[in-house]
Amino acid sequence: MSSVKKTWSAALLATAVLAVTAACGSGGGDAGGAGDKIKLRFSYWGSDARQKMTEEAIKKFEAKNPTIDVEGEFSDFASYYETLSTKVAASDAPDVITIEIRGLREYADRGTLADLTGKVTTGDIDAKLLGSGSVDGKQYAIPTGANVFPLVVNPSLVEKSKAKMPDDTKWTWDEYVEWAGKITEGSGGSVYGTQLSWNPGFLEIYATQRGEKLYQGNKLGVSPQTLKDWWAIMQNMIKVKGSPDAAKTAEVGANSVDQSLLATNTGASGMWWSNQLGAASKAAGAELDLLRLPKTPDAASGGMFLQPAMFYTASSKSEHPAEAAKFIDFMINDPEAGGIILSDRGIPASSKVLAAVKDKLPPADQKVLTFMDSIKGELGDPVTAPPKGASAMEDMLKRYTEEIIFGRMTPDDAAQKFLTEANAALAG
Repeated sequence: MSSVKKTWSAALLATAVLAVTAACGSGGGDAGGAGDKIKLRFSYWGSDARQKMTEEAIKKFEAKNPTIDVEGEFSDFASYYETLSTKVAASDAPDVITIEIRGLREYADRGTLADLTGKVTTGDIDAKLLGSGSVDGKQYAIPTGANVFPLVVNPSLVEKSKAKMPDDTKWTWDEYVEWAGKITEGSGGSVYGTQLSWNPGFLEIYATQRGEKLYQGNKLGVSPQTLKDWWAIMQNMIKVKGSPDAAKTAEVGANSVDQSLLATNTGASGMWWSNQLGAASKAAGAELDLLRLPKTPDAASGGMFLQPAMFYTASSKSEHPAEAAKFIDFMINDPEAGGIILSDRGIPASSKVLAAVKDKLPPADQKVLTFMDSIKGELGDPVTAPPKGASAMEDMLKRYTEEIIFGRMTPDDAAQKFLTEANAALAG
């Protein structure tokens, strides 16, 4: 529950001046009398490190805006959207809401989000990246930063296995499978070549290489054959022992990046979003490199794309829309905020902030920036908000992938059933 301002008649106010009133409602603003501060609620997810740096940034904002208090509503990622959905349903949405692109259209279509067009300074954000936060011509979301989805590799483990680092400008998926198998074999089984991924970003890149789109309107644009061939990569990887067996794959697949095979030095590679490189490097205690994902032999492009790490949005029912926009503007555009957050929410979306903090980025993030610059000319357009229901896609892909690798379902059956279930979810 959060306190909200009540409208009192003069007579009632005279007899109830000491009363405390409370009710559920967005914004949580308490602007009762002269001198009271406006209160904003800000929801976000992440690690303990993210919470610490976010609280530091909030304190900086409050020092610059002494009439505004910001209350952070923090949770781990696993429970974030369930909690947010409950608050929104109860008309108790936070004033400022962090959200991913896969949930953007769903919340925009519900009327949960405010149009931020002209309310937040966006002139220093790449127009294509900014466009990823637009739905039906309205700027509901401001990207915090940019990510790509590469293969993250530990070169020292590759070297110890007597394998060689691949030429990532031209390697294929078959070569990736063979390479991973050699690493496992060369290490005597103490290190796997890679860890399997069913992230939708992986499928999107693979589909693009085959001339398909992950989403086509309010349904999937991926063909059954592309799905079967995508799953075949995983089946082949397990077959040559380039990755763990099905049971171990399912076990490690449920872990965060800092508990992955790569981070625990029991795997030489894995697919992760680029802003996770720092956490993986720290956990592994090793220097990690970024590589382009392999390609299908006839691919016209590598299929990699810019992905907004996350967005800041504002509740359409906030009692303090101007202050909510001001806080978002600070988090996106203020160099002091950028100096605290650095690349935790992706390489800063604002070119002005990036220029100010570039030299302060830790080595892992410097590596991300260098990698992104090196592939800039190869990247497709940033993704646009997927259809409603896309937030369920990763769990769905995980479930069907496990059915296949455990041998409980054939790729043919899985492809048809997955497409039917996914399209029903996307149709709403």
